[in-house]
Amino acid sequence: MKYGIGKKICYSVIVLVLLVGLILTAIFGMNGKGYGSVEDISLGLDLAGGVSITYEIQDEQFSSQDVEDTIYKLQQRAEGYSTESNVYREGDNRITVEIPTGENSQDDANEILEALGTPGSLEFLDSTNYSLWSQGSEYETLLTGNDVEQAQAYTDSSDTTAKTPYGVQLTFTDEGAEKFYTATSNNIGNIIYILFDGKIVSAPSVSSAISGGTAVINGIESYESAETLATYIRVGSVPVTLSEVSSSIVSPQLGASAIKTSLFAAIVGLVLLCVFMIVIYRLPGVVAALTLSIYTTLVLFLLSVYDLTLTLPGIAGIILGIGMAVDGNVIIYTRIREEIAAGKSVENSILSGYSKAASAIIDGNVTTLIAGVVLYIFGTGSVKGFATTLIISNIVSVFTSLVITRIIMKLLYNFGCKSPVLYGKTVHKKTINFLGFRIKAFIIAAVVIVAGFVCMGVRSGMGDGAFNYSLEFVGGTTTTFEFAQEYSTEQIESDIIPLIKESAGVMEVQQQKTQDSSAVAFKTPALTQEQREAMEDAVVAKYPIKDGSTVESTSITGSVSSTMRKNALLSVLLATVFMLVYIFIRFKDFKFAAAAVLALVHDVLVVLAFYAFSRITVGTTFIACMLTIIGYSINGTIIIFDRIREQLKTANSKTDITELVNSSITYTFTRTVNTTVTTLIMLVCLAIFGVASVKQFSLPLIAGIIAGTYSSVLITSALWYLMGGKKRGIVNEVKKTAPKKAVYEDGAQV
Repeated sequence: MKYGIGKKICYSVIVLVLLVGLILTAIFGMNGKGYGSVEDISLGLDLAGGVSITYEIQDEQFSSQDVEDTIYKLQQRAEGYSTESNVYREGDNRITVEIPTGENSQDDANEILEALGTPGSLEFLDSTNYSLWSQGSEYETLLTGNDVEQAQAYTDSSDTTAKTPYGVQLTFTDEGAEKFYTATSNNIGNIIYILFDGKIVSAPSVSSAISGGTAVINGIESYESAETLATYIRVGSVPVTLSEVSSSIVSPQLGASAIKTSLFAAIVGLVLLCVFMIVIYRLPGVVAALTLSIYTTLVLFLLSVYDLTLTLPGIAGIILGIGMAVDGNVIIYTRIREEIAAGKSVENSILSGYSKAASAIIDGNVTTLIAGVVLYIFGTGSVKGFATTLIISNIVSVFTSLVITRIIMKLLYNFGCKSPVLYGKTVHKKTINFLGFRIKAFIIAAVVIVAGFVCMGVRSGMGDGAFNYSLEFVGGTTTTFEFAQEYSTEQIESDIIPLIKESAGVMEVQQQKTQDSSAVAFKTPALTQEQREAMEDAVVAKYPIKDGSTVESTSITGSVSSTMRKNALLSVLLATVFMLVYIFIRFKDFKFAAAAVLALVHDVLVVLAFYAFSRITVGTTFIACMLTIIGYSINGTIIIFDRIREQLKTANSKTDITELVNSSITYTFTRTVNTTVTTLIMLVCLAIFGVASVKQFSLPLIAGIIAGTYSSVLITSALWYLMGGKKRGIVNEVKKTAPKKAVYEDGAQV
């Protein structure tokens, strides 16, 4: 492991470029225009503010080309409000339109939402057919929106004879050009009516026959009116029938607050994490601190370069990833300490530590990666955003743990950091009898789970529901007001809720007040656009909202909520199955996989009990939370199973399996505790400093991390032991497939 001067210089430059270069890139970018910087990261609607609407295709028969054409036309329409707009397909028969308005936008979100809610047909009618149309009789169209290729608003300041210089230039398809020439030839001196979704949007008169495939509509009173008309014509008639199934208006002020508090939580958590690692692991802790800086900036750099959208759960995913990234470092450093305690030199302890830790790190991260991929496939919106950051964080974590820390550690050793005192050593005074505690551990787990079911039953009996489901799971409309002053729960129930019922014409209203805040969310049955506006106008007129804030609204139909529930269950089941298949392949023992799945059932039921007791909203982040907990718990279990597997390779018929299991848990106990602490540091910071939605994400994770640690240490190994692991026959079976031992230069075995 000794480096010459050339390697020292080379590796030192690599580390400096990664550390300093990435930090500078994150701040300033690479090309002087912010490319690759944090400022260049695309923000989701929950951070940038804006409007989102999801349509469902109502036609029974439609082609992929029909969907692509619809997306194209909706994209043209959305870009009339913002060039950052995004239109994409969701599943087989849904299309989502997202329009960020930004903090400084003057657009009325309700007006945008109302306009987006009418992707109707475009028709050109002459006077005769217009009369038939107005009478409700059958009529013929001269052209449809499909005959128009482009429509663009313009200002002609050179025409001084025109009453107004504003107009719209039309470009027709080849077929549309022929139709338009025929129509204008037959209607010189008459009006051609342009109808959008059954309403007249323009009625220009024809002065002459128009050929060539282009035409203009002039004399429009303002550029804004011309742009609106051009937008209607551009969209044309979409080739499928759409209906709105969900919509939302997000305040940019909420996003700005979320970014600020999340960044503060990340900084505080990162500082505490670095201090903890340095205190516990000494020199390797310093390496971990440097690596975490590289890890964080590299994740942000990748988000920026690949133009991935960052959402609020995505920020939480990055912060959680920081805590989980330390896991690889903890595994390695714990192994190095054990090797030093066994009498090896520092040099060989470092080599052996990385070698022995590699399989556990890879296995643990693959299981988390499985959860991320499943989330990405079945998730939508913010859940997909969380999955994206989880996947990136996972891959970068493996790279920094196994490659970057190794380079830095070797560099420090070659620069003279060779004393064992700088690394510490692990001294196990005696093996703890964890298996002896298994009956009590099972009883405690059963009590918590049963208490959760009892709470669910009592809540259901009271009419509150087993869980506090969000709109994503039950459907309806949630409207959030950030009032100019804070109102008590009594005032809200006695004054504001009756006003909402009367103005919106609904019988049921639930309220959720954010602690120590003037923001209040009201959940109602699904409201129409007219009902939403009537409710907002009535409430704001009597109870003013905070300056600069907007009313935030989200509507979801029952069909979407049904899909969400199905996807939630399917995501958890598929992720669990794939993880267990991977464990079975890696460990070649069904008992390991079976014990792991039972422990996962324990973790899931404990977290469900937490949701039932705390009444934290069960929504889209619930899926992300569950899969993160499953991945984390599996990770902890794998570390212990990996140590059991390692000891089984050298076991014989006289080996006491009880002692072997207890020693495996004891050897990994320090790693388990330290990993839990490092992850909890980040989550607790999120829970303390994060906005309400982040707290509702972090608190169940805290409960899940604790439950996962409990099951990894006290349940999984005990279950494997009871399922047959204690039989010595398995020892001989494993020994037959044991690989040859690797030997280092000093003869130390791995």
